[in-house]
Amino acid sequence: MADWIYILNPRKDTLDGEPSDKETMRQLAEEEPELELWLGRRNRMRPGDRLWFFFAQPESAVAAVAEVDEEPWENHDDPDVPYLVAVTLLTEATKALHRDPVGREELGMGQVRSVQKVKPEALPVLLARAGL
Repeated sequence: MADWIYILNPRKDTLDGEPSDKETMRQLAEEEPELELWLGRRNRMRPGDRLWFFFAQPESAVAAVAEVDEEPWENHDDPDVPYLVAVTLLTEATKALHRDPVGREELGMGQVRSVQKVKPEALPVLLARAGL
C-alpha cells in the first residue's frame, strides 16, 4: 500500500462545478463518496492505496482522505485530462481530518506538485489525525 498527497487549489480545481474546499470534500464523503479524479501523469497507484487531499488555500493542510479503487486509466475523451483514477472518500477519516487538519509544516512538504508520495515521517501524523 502506498500513500499519496493529492493537491487541490479551491480557486482553480472544482469537483463537478463545486469548489474543491474542505467543506465540499467533507460533504461528499458523507453523501457521494465515490469520485473520479484527474491526473496529469499515470502514477503508480494501486487499489488500496490512500490519497490524502492537501488543500492549498485558505490554509495549507490535509483535510480529507480516500482509498484508490482502481489503477489510473488513460482518458481518451479530454486531452486536458490525460488520466483518471477512481477513489472512495473515507467518511469517518475525512470528518476527523476536517476537524483537525494536518498542516504543511507537519507534513514536511517542500516543492508542491499535483500528486506526490507522502513522506514516511509524515504518515504517522496523518494516520493518527484520521483515526486510521
